[in-house]
Amino acid sequence: MNKDQVFKKKEDLIPDFNFKKEVAEVFDDMLNRSVPFYQETQRMIGEITADFAVEETNIYDLGCSTGTTFIALDKLVPDNINFIGIDYSRDMLDKAQDKMKKHNISKKYKFICMDLNTELPIANASVVIMNLTLQFIRPLWRKRVVESIARGMNERGCLILIEKVLSIDSTLNRMFIKYYYNFKRRQGYDEMEIAQKREALENVLIPYRPEENRTLLLESGFKECDTFFKWYNFCGMLAIK
Repeated sequence: MNKDQVFKKKEDLIPDFNFKKEVAEVFDDMLNRSVPFYQETQRMIGEITADFAVEETNIYDLGCSTGTTFIALDKLVPDNINFIGIDYSRDMLDKAQDKMKKHNISKKYKFICMDLNTELPIANASVVIMNLTLQFIRPLWRKRVVESIARGMNERGCLILIEKVLSIDSTLNRMFIKYYYNFKRRQGYDEMEIAQKREALENVLIPYRPEENRTLLLESGFKECDTFFKWYNFCGMLAIK
């Protein structure tokens, strides 16, 4: 696994974060070192998906990046299920294709390169996964995107949503962000890497409060919604149609 050093070099002007080839090459390491309890939330996604996956349906991973979640799900769901990964980054999808072949994935699968800010082609879905993805979709389009997910989902299907979130209280929000940066320091990131990535994400990653995400889900066609994971400013929600 290549080590993430994307923000190791000092830059005078920090461009907006982009899921380009340089990022795709180190993305697995970036996730493991930047996302608290990443392996545990992947395990949780697996056991939730196993309960909701229905034979002869589709499982979607929106913002699938390098395909890690499908690899984890391959042995947990029925054989006659299709995996469909959607991501706007061709570099990420090329990496995903390589990983799927390397791991000899048994399920039928396909990857679609498209902008997630549009109405998505969801159909016959028993499970849809958005792991740290909705936060990158422009707020103006989020309701339309979630509504298109709900329309293409079968009854009693589920959406698994994991996001960075904001606290309703500004003091708590600053504390949670401080604790998160402490976590990143423990993973070996230095102060410049943390600061430069924060600047790169500033206008790209726009988090909501958990209450806002819950309202969005319930107003977009989902009947039930609850939190299954929370760590400071990270939150996992399960919504059922």
